[in-house]
Amino acid sequence: MIFVHHLQNSRSQRVLWLLEELGLPFEIRRYERDPKTLLAPPELRRIHPLGKAPIVEVDGLALVETGAIVEYLVARADGRLGPPADPIAAQRWRQYLHYAEGSMMPPLLALLVVRRLGLLGRPARGPLLRMFATHLRWLEAELAGRDWFAGDAFTAADVMMSFPLEAATQRAGLDRQYPRLLAWLERIHARPAYRTALNRGGPYVYA
Repeated sequence: MIFVHHLQNSRSQRVLWLLEELGLPFEIRRYERDPKTLLAPPELRRIHPLGKAPIVEVDGLALVETGAIVEYLVARADGRLGPPADPIAAQRWRQYLHYAEGSMMPPLLALLVVRRLGLLGRPARGPLLRMFATHLRWLEAELAGRDWFAGDAFTAADVMMSFPLEAATQRAGLDRQYPRLLAWLERIHARPAYRTALNRGGPYVYA
């Protein structure tokens, strides 16, 4: 059995969604954020020393890092939603699997910290938003000729890209000036497996 340690309003929502898309059986162990600090509860450290979600337990092994978890689950499902057959699309698949966390999440996290700093953080907000706008413009152009990030079909790369783009609508300027990205968000939110994952995972402020 696959156990997903799922933190409220976190990147672990993607793992629930992917498991629903792949049709793999799993159980959820849900954790609430501290209402004041918004940090994960200390109970997660009993599962893994980093104490961060997602954590996936399978066969006695605790797996961390969303991209690595996604690769593991795709392989467990015999490659479903994995790299497309076309070599260029396959490379895009790998690129977006790592880009979502490696390039998009650092400025998003910085914007979250800046917002919590109030007036002290205000000078950094403009430069961070301009930095992130570079990502949004590139991604908007990437979807000019296709509906999905890796190629013509939905893949796990789209699952990985969901959280940073969902978060960007609230804190990083993703709005009507990026119609292709907004249309992509509508497509993923309409998927039955996405809706099922929401129902199972509990309230999620980014959907």
